[in-house]
Amino acid sequence: MNYKEFENCGVKRSLDLLSGKWKPLILHHLFQEKEIRFIELWRKMPRVSKKVLVEQLQQMQEHHIIERIELKGFPPQVYYRLHQDTEPLGPALQILDGWGKNR
Repeated sequence: MNYKEFENCGVKRSLDLLSGKWKPLILHHLFQEKEIRFIELWRKMPRVSKKVLVEQLQQMQEHHIIERIELKGFPPQVYYRLHQDTEPLGPALQILDGWGKNR
């Protein structure tokens, strides 16, 4: 495999999109909850600042991994859910979870 083939490798591209300290945990919670408010997600993630969580969520939105739903009102409510194209990752993440627990 040459460098150009490596750059276009599906595994590499997938791991690049999902890499980040908090992205796997965000995905874990979204696969469990299906739809979750920002504050609930933040409370489930120990030691992450709101700023960093927002940055990670924005990156995931830009890559169409998750969707942000904002409901108007007072106070406004913001929800996150998986993008429909992300659903097939569920079984793969379960396999990775099992593999990682046995290491």
